[in-house]
Amino acid sequence: MVSLVQMEKNMKSINAWRAWRRVVSVLITMITIGAFLTGCDTEEKSIGSSRVEAERPVERFEFESGEQLEQLINSLNYTPEAWQDGIREVPRLYITNIPKRWRDKTSKEIPVVTKKRVFFRLMGPLILHANELIQADRQQLESIIKTIKSGKTPSPSEQSFLKESAVAYKVAEKEEDVDITDRGLQDELLRRVDTLPPSLVLAQTAEESGWGTSRFAVEGNALFGMWTWSDKGITPKEQRSEHGDHKIASYETPLQSVIAYMRNINTHPSYKSLRAGRAEMRRAGTKIAGWELAKTLTKYSERGQEYVDSLHALMKTNMLMETDDAYLGDGPTILLIPVGEGT
Repeated sequence: MVSLVQMEKNMKSINAWRAWRRVVSVLITMITIGAFLTGCDTEEKSIGSSRVEAERPVERFEFESGEQLEQLINSLNYTPEAWQDGIREVPRLYITNIPKRWRDKTSKEIPVVTKKRVFFRLMGPLILHANELIQADRQQLESIIKTIKSGKTPSPSEQSFLKESAVAYKVAEKEEDVDITDRGLQDELLRRVDTLPPSLVLAQTAEESGWGTSRFAVEGNALFGMWTWSDKGITPKEQRSEHGDHKIASYETPLQSVIAYMRNINTHPSYKSLRAGRAEMRRAGTKIAGWELAKTLTKYSERGQEYVDSLHALMKTNMLMETDDAYLGDGPTILLIPVGEGT
């Protein structure tokens, strides 16, 4: 079990800790983050995840109502007031499933501003954690590439990691084809193994999932409407023949959906211009801005420029640009598990 000292360290005050303790009326158990990633493709969970969460305590918080969830979130000082005060630290709250009651009942009964706030506050930690996994990979790759450029030979495990990353990010088809000294391959890897601005990801998930109320979001935690031609997916009610027998990819958890989306953006040829723009921002030492990268996503939707305009409207109306400064706190991982009727 997590010690009292560890828990209190994550709270803003002793009163917040007491409020949190009242909310947690269910048993808190220790589990591994690996369980949360079960169902990801091997390449989507094998790189980065173990290094990031291996030593972090993981807790379960089962909730039956929005009120319980709101109390927990407020007790962690994850509030609009804290955000307005300039606090950009985000607790590690990971929703494990989008409950059916969110679509059928809750989202219809609460004010629109509240619906948006709940959605963004739950999606934010998932996006930041997916970025955290990517950043862990990127830092290791940068270290390995630096070793190679200095004329030294990386360790066997480092060479394997670089080769695995090249295949996972579709820079190479087979590990045996990877020449670790190839500067072009190294540069392309660093263009692909990179994070995405939260403002952009939040805008896209709101647009693609209808604030988490779409059929695909509820039935398959599908937050970005990505297609698949495999058996694992949800068949659209209306399929257009010119697109073949496609499905909407489904996932066991929302986090898996975010990880898959980021891998798609970082590998698909349609988003090459986004990756190039992001790399240029890095070279220039400027902030990687979601607003600018959104301009490159005319191929994400058949709506083209209209889709980009929608993303910009979401960013502006909801002041999402500020989320690009958000970061995850050092507290324990808390898995938010919807239970009871309507899950």
